[in-house]
Amino acid sequence: MKTLYLECAMGAAGDMLMAALLELHPNPDDFLSHMNSLGLPGVSVHREPSTKCGVCGTHISVTVDGMEEHPDHHHHDHHHSDLSDIHALIQGMPLPEDVRSDAAAIYNSIAAAEAYVHGTVMEHIHFHEVGTLDAVADVIGVCLLMRELAPERVIVSPIHVGSGQVHCAHGILPVPAPATAWLLRDAPIYGGSVHGELCTPTGAALLTHFAHSFGPIPAMSVHAIGYGMGTKDFESANCIRALLGESADSAANDQIVRLECNLDDMTGEAIGYAFDRLFEAGALDVFVQPIQMKKNRPGQLLSVVCAPGDADRLARLMLLHTTTLGVRRLDMARYALSRRIEVRSTPFGEMRFKVAEGDGVCKCKPEYADLESVARREGKPLSEILNRLGF
Repeated sequence: MKTLYLECAMGAAGDMLMAALLELHPNPDDFLSHMNSLGLPGVSVHREPSTKCGVCGTHISVTVDGMEEHPDHHHHDHHHSDLSDIHALIQGMPLPEDVRSDAAAIYNSIAAAEAYVHGTVMEHIHFHEVGTLDAVADVIGVCLLMRELAPERVIVSPIHVGSGQVHCAHGILPVPAPATAWLLRDAPIYGGSVHGELCTPTGAALLTHFAHSFGPIPAMSVHAIGYGMGTKDFESANCIRALLGESADSAANDQIVRLECNLDDMTGEAIGYAFDRLFEAGALDVFVQPIQMKKNRPGQLLSVVCAPGDADRLARLMLLHTTTLGVRRLDMARYALSRRIEVRSTPFGEMRFKVAEGDGVCKCKPEYADLESVARREGKPLSEILNRLGF
């Protein structure tokens, strides 16, 4: 299985993550040309070599009207945007629909974090540092790189958040900043001797959006390694390391865990909220079945399928986000085909296809996000697009 592992021993920021992924890209200059053609007002994205503690990598420089945002100097004369401004900016760029969707979801997460911290609603949030054009470029760049690299599984290490205090538009705040802490609430984090903010809200939102799970590096054959360098210098190399390769695919006798609990006193909205939290935390699948409980009460059986290493964490989330008093665990093996994403030329342009094969079986179908984008563009039903693709 094509696997991307992100090692965040020195936290994460949008530019560091984009730089690390760019080192994995087969044509980094072409990618940057594409980024600079998107029409972000006054924005220019460049890459430059950088060395931290003797390790060579890439630093991404995003300038707005010729000026680069520096982590120690927040430019308060930036235009402060609200969520609708950011969405309009994203929708106005010539981007694939799935990239627009990812970028919008990431900013929704940041807005939800800021709203929680400030005791207001998302529509009233005015973005400061994360709302500037350089941050939008970081988010779009990472979303595009994730699409083009097309990992089937993204695993993130425990995240070093730093320690001490950070200066921001609202004053002096503890590290991790409140919005960052909220975004990372279900992810493994730790502090340390490094004084300062290592993980930014943008970095936290990107990691939690794309991560399928968190933990140590899996058994994998590494084909490419990227180092995305930060601006500051510390005793440790200030970088994100990205490893791209093949991990053990979902072959016969793959081990999984099914967690389940009975629910009879939750609304549909509350169950839907639990669904989202469980998927965000790395569940392989989440589903509900209607059941009849004692005293003839109708209820729901909530089931979560996950990797064995994620079972304890997901069980805690089930206890937290549902009304159940206990979670049952069933360890089992499964037979599954290995999966990959292929980009193919079609009458509608390049599209991604999911390919699954093994034991003499091969299946293929278009990626839904690409299929939906084509159907919207052509003004045709999905079935007609599928027929023209031969499905």
